[in-house]
Amino acid sequence: MLKEHPKGLYIAFFANMGERFGFYTMVAIFILFMQAKYGLSAAAASQVYGIFMASVYFLPVVGGLIADRIFGYGKTISIGLITMFLGYLLLSLPSQMGTGFGMIVVALAVIALGTGLFKGNLQALVGNLYDAPQYSSFRDRGFNIFYMGINIGAMFAPTAAEEISNWILAKSGFFYDARIPAMAHSFLRGKLEKIEDYLAIAQAQDPSVTLATLKTFSESYINSLSKSYHYGFGVACISLVISMLVFWIFRKYYQQADMTEKQKIKSEAYKDKIVELTPEKTRQRMIALFLVFFVVIFFWMSFHQSGLTMTYFARDYTMPSVGKLTNLWFDLFGLLPIFLSVLGALFMLKKNSTPTIRLVGAVGFVLFAVLAYLRFNTYQETNPFTPQKFQHFNPFFIVVLTPIIIGLFSYLNRKGIEPSAPRKIGIGMLITACSFAVLSIGSMGLASPKVLGGQVAPADMLVSPYWLISTYFIITIAELFTSPMGISFVSRVSPPKYKGMMQGFWFAATATGNYLLAIIGALWMKVPLWLLWAILAGCCLISATVIFSIMKRLERATK
Repeated sequence: MLKEHPKGLYIAFFANMGERFGFYTMVAIFILFMQAKYGLSAAAASQVYGIFMASVYFLPVVGGLIADRIFGYGKTISIGLITMFLGYLLLSLPSQMGTGFGMIVVALAVIALGTGLFKGNLQALVGNLYDAPQYSSFRDRGFNIFYMGINIGAMFAPTAAEEISNWILAKSGFFYDARIPAMAHSFLRGKLEKIEDYLAIAQAQDPSVTLATLKTFSESYINSLSKSYHYGFGVACISLVISMLVFWIFRKYYQQADMTEKQKIKSEAYKDKIVELTPEKTRQRMIALFLVFFVVIFFWMSFHQSGLTMTYFARDYTMPSVGKLTNLWFDLFGLLPIFLSVLGALFMLKKNSTPTIRLVGAVGFVLFAVLAYLRFNTYQETNPFTPQKFQHFNPFFIVVLTPIIIGLFSYLNRKGIEPSAPRKIGIGMLITACSFAVLSIGSMGLASPKVLGGQVAPADMLVSPYWLISTYFIITIAELFTSPMGISFVSRVSPPKYKGMMQGFWFAATATGNYLLAIIGALWMKVPLWLLWAILAGCCLISATVIFSIMKRLERATK
């Protein structure tokens, strides 16, 4: 499977993996950080998060224009990596509770700009690799592999964020308790009604706390928690250095794809490879692209709830600790050995495997099974976890399911019945609707955030983590039908001289969906929980209806 693809794909794979590890480490804790350090309401934090995410995904339009018209893909990507590094460095500088908001805004703007220069152009470069005739038929599967690199980086991000956070809190003599930030800010503002309950929670952290010292405790805890999040943001700096080194050292493997149409015109060696489309064909392709961009807005509005309302749900409505067996899901160092052990068994049992591969599979099966068992035996009867840990499920499921989805598409291709990229996107929208239907069912009967006053739900109202895990599993399947297929569609259909810009507009559609996050976030304190998720499911159903109604036009554009 891997031999069918150009070597440059794997350089892009690892460069993207490092950048996404840093980005998703930040995203895993960002909304928690904003509410903990600055005491923002759900609506206000949602607005900041929505504007940032919209900027991150809108600025690739600018990045694409710069690459197409001025620097080319490779140089623009490099400038983006350096810019992002500076932004994460600013974000990692600690300050006291309630201060430094201006610095945060500047850091977010710098990160968004750097991402705009990097993200779309890297995808355009990968698309160029598949313009070569020997690779063109593997484009969709190539983008599935590229997309898996994103998610390997993202998979480890929540664990890294949690480990850093717990380490800094422990150095100050504290441990994480999701109830404290909201209660601390409410107490400091003189608005907390049940002070005795808060005092008991504070004394679990420090038995010496009294009513007289509760203010000091509140400020100390918030400052320590904020510092832990700042250090979590600093992890991104390290991962970006790795991405830079990979991208720069192994340039020779993608150098042949690092040319825009403008650069080809100036090169004698590439003049004969310039593709010119008629104005009518260009118009047809642009219309098809923008129709797809419109549809996927609603996918991204729903999908990126993982960092917003789904994180609120994880913090406020989901059990904060689990038993030994369920804890395997929350511990990558237990979950990954199980996955690798199963993978070893599959290699061992595969019919056409060579004796060497069977032996390697058998050794892997036994070795990783033993590691999983040893890890399982370190668990306690009750194991606490932080809300951000839920965000490793989507990338983990991506890594697990991508080979299966690629295999499915390959099988359908051999049978001559593989769906087109637009049709896969439509199927993905239907599956996304199903994912939020599950969460809507799981939320029935729960008191709304408005009734709870923005506090964590009482213990008798907390639900099983499997509601969120199931939602992440289903939406991951939807993502594999939607996002890599959309990127592949854009790379195939884009008029050659607008490749960078069209990848930018793909992200602009993502940006629009991300800004709409704020609208859903604003509904958090206004509507019942089940209705919030039902609204998202309904939007995805409408989007699926739209894309299937224009399917013939979209499929004509790919020919």
